[in-house]
Parts: sequence; structure tokens; C-alpha cells
Amino acid sequence: MKDDVIVGLDIGTTKICAVIGERTSEGIDVVGVGISPSLGLRKGMVVNIEQTVRSIRKAVEDAEVMSGHEIKSVYTGIAGTHIMGFNSHGVIAIKGGEVTQKDIERVIDAAKAVAIPLDKELIHVIPQEFIVDDQRGITDPLGMAGVRLEVKVYIVTGAVTSVQNIIRSCHRAGLDLNDIVLESLASSHAVLTKDEREIGVALVDIGGGTTDLSVFYNDTIKHIKTIPLGGGNLTNDIAFGLRTSINNAEQIKKKHGCALAELVQGDEVVEVPGIGGREAKRLSRRILAEICEPRVEEILSLVDQELISSGYKNVLGAGVVLTGGGAMLDGIIDLAEQIFGLPVRIGIPQGVGGLKEEISDPKFSTAVGLLLYGAQNHETSAIVKDGMFKGFFSKMKKWLSKIA
Repeated sequence: MKDDVIVGLDIGTTKICAVIGERTSEGIDVVGVGISPSLGLRKGMVVNIEQTVRSIRKAVEDAEVMSGHEIKSVYTGIAGTHIMGFNSHGVIAIKGGEVTQKDIERVIDAAKAVAIPLDKELIHVIPQEFIVDDQRGITDPLGMAGVRLEVKVYIVTGAVTSVQNIIRSCHRAGLDLNDIVLESLASSHAVLTKDEREIGVALVDIGGGTTDLSVFYNDTIKHIKTIPLGGGNLTNDIAFGLRTSINNAEQIKKKHGCALAELVQGDEVVEVPGIGGREAKRLSRRILAEICEPRVEEILSLVDQELISSGYKNVLGAGVVLTGGGAMLDGIIDLAEQIFGLPVRIGIPQGVGGLKEEISDPKFSTAVGLLLYGAQNHETSAIVKDGMFKGFFSKMKKWLSKIA
């Protein structure tokens, strides 16, 4: 695989998506997209490696055929209720009176020297603010004069077993991993603007098994939370309420679903396929909306409660951005604005060229975000990457080579 080819692999609960990009003088162009149903995950976590491997191979092969490139390594994401985030603080004395790159690395090492449970692993250490002596709000202290350097960081951890299962699934699918990235952090690269991250924005990624909340302020991530509900729960509600199969319910949701019953005209009807040899039936679309609305309201209300408890709701100058496959439900913006009391928009992947039409859908936000993250971090070691996690990563590769 050429050095100018980057691959983002989104291993989700309902779908696995591979997006191949080529570096150009103007940025990165999407040249291949592959998508397959995800059969081996639940709530963002691998529960069946063999099925996950088959789904990864199918998505990768489709992307390879479209692009003409052979994929050997990928950037992939991690999500799930096991993901945790918390703040930490580090302080050191500046040697020589001027901040060097080594000083920056030392203060970050000091900030991440916290007790972490044995079943957890560091994924990211994200600097939020540097302080030189008494000067606050510094984003890059390199070269500044001072005697004392402090840093406030946001640490993201995940379950060791979940990381192992992602690495093992990719390894058995014939892929090396360049990095594992928090999915909501990756999605932010694709759907948020710098202005939004600066003045405060909440990114809500409604996936199949979970809904991921990330709060950005002053151009850095401030808070994360995973809600264990997603589009799959809505599909189950529709299947039960309309007495039809899960597959039929998913198609009905995508084609006719509405998050706000008051938006549906009284004469709109939906054809519901029968199961077990029963005849199809026609129902009012308002009945479908009345099934959808309570579940979507529950998910968004849980997000709103988390925003309030985090203390960041009052700083969301740019409001809320909804993305992920669940964000395409008709009427969801109206319902979200009622619940949050903030401006809401749908986040569509941006920042790439090439096959833009193929990825112009919120369900591709994570995969495109991984692609953009990879393009930014492919050659240089970014400050957001954590050395301890890279050490764990190399140990995992050795472990996999022994059992393969």
C-alpha cells in the first residue's frame, strides 16, 4: 500500500465501513468505499470475532475493488460503554528557562501518571490547556520563557479486552492497525468546524447500538459519555409495535420513520410486510411516528441530562450537532431543538474530495473522520497520541504473532 493512501475503518454495531483516501496537493480524496452489515458486535463491542472478521473482509474488499488499491493497514475507531474520560493535571520545572519539546513531553507524562484499573488502558491523553508560570490559556508553549510548566489534560481509557478484540479482529482479517482512535474524536474531524469547537458544541453520534456524546470547547474535547441506546432499539420498537421482522422494521424506519408525530399528515400510510405467511397491511404513518417519538425522546433526553450534569451545557455557543445513521430520521432536528433548547444541525462528512457523493451521509462520519485523522497523524507523532498506549499496541502485536 502506497504511503499516500490512508484507510479509515469504522467497526460499528450495525455496519462496518471502510473508506480509502489518497493524499493530494489540496488535501485528501476519497477513492474507495466499502460497507457491510456488522454481525459480530453488540453495543459497540466485539462479541463474535469470526463474524466480525468476515464483515471487515467484505467491507475492505468492496473498497479495494472500487479504488484499485490493496489495503494492508487501517485507522480504526473504538466506542462503547466501557469508554471513560476524566481530567488530570501535571506540573514540572522548566529546565534552562525556555520550554522545549522535551519539557512538553515530561509535563504530559506527569499528567498521565494516575492510577488506572488493571482492566483499563489509556487510549488518548488530550492536552486542554498549558500554563507557563501564571499565564493561562496557552495551546502551544514551545519556546516560551518561564520556570514552571503546567498542563491540564483529558484522559480517555477503554477496556483492555475490547481493545484486544478489535486488534485481533483486524489482524485475522489481514490488516495492521496504524492507530485506534476514540470514534467521537474521529467523527469531530469530519463534521465539526473549528469555530464550532472553539465556541462550544456538543456532538451527538447516534449509532446502531449506542449514542456517543462529546463536548468540545476552546478547540479541545472536554467531556465524553456513551448512552447504551441507539438506532437498533428504535428498530426493535418498530418491529414489536407493527408486528413485523427486524429487517422489515429497519427498512420502514429508514423510509417512513419520523421522530415527531405532530409533523405527520393524517392521510400518509405505510405498507407493513407480514411475517409467517401473513398478508401485508397498511397503517397510518402517524402510528409509526408515535412508536418512534418516545424512544428518540428518551435517547435525546438522556443526552440532555448528561450535558446538564457535566456543567458544559451553558457554554455550547454553537449548539448541538447530530450525526451517525440515527440522525437521518425525519423530524429529529425539531424534536432535538425542543429537548435541548439549543440550535441543532445534522453533521455531514466534510473536508474530503473525490467521491464526495458516496460519503455524503451521517452514517459515514466516523469512517471519514478516521481517514482525516490518519491524514493528519500519518507521518508525525501527534501530541494527542499516548506513548503508553503505543507501548501496549506493540505488545498486542507480539502477542497476536505468537497465537496466529
